[in-house]
Amino acid sequence: MSKAVGLRQSVSNSAAARQWSSLSPIKKAIIVGLATIAVYLTVVVVTTPALPPLAAMNAALQLNSIVIFGMAVGIGLQIFLADKSKRLGCRIGGKKGFGGNSGSTAATSFFSFFSLVPLGCCGWWLYALSLLPSIFGSTVSGVLIDYSQPLAYIGLGIIFGFNALTYVKFRKEKKLRDALT
Repeated sequence: MSKAVGLRQSVSNSAAARQWSSLSPIKKAIIVGLATIAVYLTVVVVTTPALPPLAAMNAALQLNSIVIFGMAVGIGLQIFLADKSKRLGCRIGGKKGFGGNSGSTAATSFFSFFSLVPLGCCGWWLYALSLLPSIFGSTVSGVLIDYSQPLAYIGLGIIFGFNALTYVKFRKEKKLRDALT
């Protein structure tokens, strides 16, 4: 247990951690949003050995640009809200704000990859699709596959819904702190 605490302290005292914490909330949000796009496109390229990397990224951007950029904005907004509230001394649900965002982000990207399979993208996801009937049954699997794009949009809605809840809680906490001072 003490090794974990020591490791955490050494990481938090590192130059990179200090530099990250000195960035403004908007800069952090932009960096994390761009990283989200990069990770998404990297997953597309890695799981699509049948297509050249540029062709795979182009297909992903043509079919899922709303989802890709929506996730980037949503995650960046969450980072912005969490950091802004931390700097103002507000506590919005502990360290994470509303912590459901990571699960909805994973589900959104999971469903959005399904729409790329017919184009030859994300071959690994074809394997994942073949396992769905044994996990969920054929009816649920059919719904997940047929409605993957609307489900990805619902996931985006959940991401922005958590952001809205975080913002409301942030504003409420800020007003309460302003009233006390």
